[in-house]
Amino acid sequence: MRSLTPVTIELDAIRSRIADAARAASRDPATIDLVAISKQQPETNVEAVLRAGHRHFGENRVQEAMARWSAFKPQFPDARLRLVGPLQSNKAREAVAFFDAIDSLDRPKLAAAIAEAAQKEGACPDILIQVNTGEEAQKAGVAPADADAFIAEARTTYGLPVKGLMCIPPVAEEPAMHFALLAKIAARNGLSELSMGMSGDFEIAIRFGATMVRVGSALFGTRT
Repeated sequence: MRSLTPVTIELDAIRSRIADAARAASRDPATIDLVAISKQQPETNVEAVLRAGHRHFGENRVQEAMARWSAFKPQFPDARLRLVGPLQSNKAREAVAFFDAIDSLDRPKLAAAIAEAAQKEGACPDILIQVNTGEEAQKAGVAPADADAFIAEARTTYGLPVKGLMCIPPVAEEPAMHFALLAKIAARNGLSELSMGMSGDFEIAIRFGATMVRVGSALFGTRT
């Protein structure tokens, strides 16, 4: 029997909320992935979620993820890791070798670095392009007006396997308009993956077509 801890109880609750939101939007709950954002979390919490059967995780920093998951991967080889935070070009080789997906591509220099690293590694993670839907100066992401051109450049010039888009709406704004914008950009570029929605707004994101929701604090509690 699976042991119940505060974290696994929250995991079950969040899965139920995702399913309810999907059904309310006339969607199949199986089409929405929960990405557990494990950055800066105690390893006991992460291990509890792993032992509960969850396998899809997001990390913010390359070095932190490598330190944590190099220990967990031998025990849970089917765990799938996404890099959801900004990536420096000089860390591209490590990220390409270690992660199953990089969700924060946002500039040509990084696209070139990922492409070069993938050629050396002989494989490339799935790629999501981050769109700065709120055009916030302090936030990473390509501007919405430049998204179409950059998506084409990432695909053709750099040959990257771009699967979809990711966004983080401004904290002080209604997220629905940002989710709708991201979905519109994805649709016109033939992209099927939408990573949008976090602990406070993932149910809204599901209504607007999210295929991945990134949940950290609602699952694990406040980061340490």
